[in-house]
Amino acid sequence: MAKNKAFFDALYRQYNRKGLVHPDPLEFLSRWKDVREREVGALLAACFAYGNVKAILKNLNFLFSVMPNPRAYVLAATPKQVKKDFKNFKYRFTTAEELARFIFCIQKVLKQYGTLEACFLSGLTPADTSAETALKHFARQLRKGGPIATLVPAPDKGSALKRLNLFLRWLVRTDNVDPGGWHVPARLLIVPLDVHMHRCARALGLTKRNSADMKTALDITRSLARFCPQDPVKYDFCITRFGIRPDMDEQMLTAKSTRKQTASVPRTAKRKASKQVKK
Repeated sequence: MAKNKAFFDALYRQYNRKGLVHPDPLEFLSRWKDVREREVGALLAACFAYGNVKAILKNLNFLFSVMPNPRAYVLAATPKQVKKDFKNFKYRFTTAEELARFIFCIQKVLKQYGTLEACFLSGLTPADTSAETALKHFARQLRKGGPIATLVPAPDKGSALKRLNLFLRWLVRTDNVDPGGWHVPARLLIVPLDVHMHRCARALGLTKRNSADMKTALDITRSLARFCPQDPVKYDFCITRFGIRPDMDEQMLTAKSTRKQTASVPRTAKRKASKQVKK
């Protein structure tokens, strides 16, 4: 199993590239240079990131055709306008009524706090060693406006809050893939954990836990923090490419992780070792 920093850093260098983002809801975030617009667009994109990736992208294309400037749309939204714009909306388990409630839940948070970032930061304390407490606070604030369980699950039932952690990764980290914009330390981030990431993490020896819950997400994050304590979630994107992109399956990742360490030893070192043995 791969349990060394060199392995994960090599994955990051090779696969953490903008050209590998598609297919992923993350690709929509490049539309918004204004962080205030981006954070609302990111929340919608992340919360609808469930189901088949082709269906996710199709649904988000529709949503953002209706609201090209998500923050502006949400703040100006009225029940009559939202009902008109999304009267035939249906995405898997999410109905038009639930989407409308979600829009007004976001509107309420924006009117109270000014930005989604301010809402999140209001739940963060200097003593926090992870984003868990602040993220649960953020989820509670979003859920105050009514039932939106298919989009934001109840934060106190052990859920890994995968989609909210994904949203947070996009807005906190800044590199070739994640656009950033928020002022939150990356060391607090938690791995966005779903069934796919759970399988990959177990294959890589990052956790032995069987449930894809918050405890497991924190366990995987602690394992990755051994390799990059200031930014443990930097490896999330490159790990999860395997199994999402059609040209990168999970078996490829497993093969990389079980490859013998001698395979990466320079030839000159191998020759020296061979001569020493002969002597």
